[in-house]
Amino acid sequence: MELRHLRYFRMVANELHFGRAAEKLHIAQPPLSKQIQDLEAELGFELFIRTKRSVALTPAGQAFSIEVTQIFQQLDRAIDIGRKTSRGELGQISIGFVGSATYNILPLMLQQFRYQYPNVQIELHELTTGRQLIWLREGRIDLGLIRPPIIAPDLASQVIFQESLVVALPINHHLAGADFIELASLAVEPFILFPRELAPGLYDPIIASCQAAGFSPQIVQECIQMQTIVSLVSANMGVSILPESIQEAQRHGVIYQPIRVGGVNVEQLAKIAIVWRIDDNSPTMNRFLEVGLDR
Repeated sequence: MELRHLRYFRMVANELHFGRAAEKLHIAQPPLSKQIQDLEAELGFELFIRTKRSVALTPAGQAFSIEVTQIFQQLDRAIDIGRKTSRGELGQISIGFVGSATYNILPLMLQQFRYQYPNVQIELHELTTGRQLIWLREGRIDLGLIRPPIIAPDLASQVIFQESLVVALPINHHLAGADFIELASLAVEPFILFPRELAPGLYDPIIASCQAAGFSPQIVQECIQMQTIVSLVSANMGVSILPESIQEAQRHGVIYQPIRVGGVNVEQLAKIAIVWRIDDNSPTMNRFLEVGLDR
C-alpha cells in the first residue's frame, strides 16, 4: 500500500463519484477504479458499494475513511512542523548571558525574538564570560552574551551593545552632589570591583580609565555579581566604576555620576558581544543571531 492509494481513496470517498474524483486527481477514471480495486484486494474488504447510478461507502469504508482522514491530518501537521523547524520557527535554543546584560540588551532581544518566533522554547543560563565559552564548546548553550574580547578560532563574535562607564558612590559620599566625577578625585578611595579573570573586557577599561587619571585603584573587595558590588557601595564599603545600565537596578543608597579625566568625558566603553560556534548551522540559532545582530 502506498500513500497515493490512500489519496485516491480519500478523493473518491469525498466525491462519491469516480468521474469527478478522477478529474480532480488529474487521472483517467479506469486507472482510478483499478487502483481502488487493488486497495480493496490488499485490505481484504470492500470500501465502496457501486451501482450504475451511485457510489456509497460500505460500513467498513466509512470506518476506514475516518482513520485515513486522521492519517492525512497527522501528515499535514508533520509537514508543517518540519517546514517550521527547517526555518528556525520551531525548536529550542539555549542562551548564556552575563548578568549585566539583563540591564540592557537581553530583555530587548528576548522580547523581539519571542514576538517573531513564539513557538521556539528559550532556555537561559546566567554565566560568566569564561563559563559561557566552555559551555559553547561543550554544546550546552547555542549562543552567549559575553564581555569581549575573546580569541577563539572555533567561535565567532560581534559587539552588539556598548555603553559608557559611571562611578557608583554611596548617596552620602561627599562627591555625590557633583554633576560629574573627576576620576583623579577617587585616587584615595577604596574600590569594589569584580575579578579580572571573570570579565577582562570590562575590568581592563576600568583600570585604564583610572590609570589615565594618574592612579591605580585601591581594590578592597572583589565580587562576582554587579548587584553585589552595588549593595556594598550602598553600605559605604567603597566606590566602584560600572556600566551605566546598572542604574536600572535602582538600588537605594547609591548614586551614579558620569566620569571625566582632566575635564574630558571618559571614552572607555563597556561592551557586550554575541558569540556562537562557527560550525553551528542550526536554523533556530541563526534566527536568534539575526535578531541579535539586527540592532
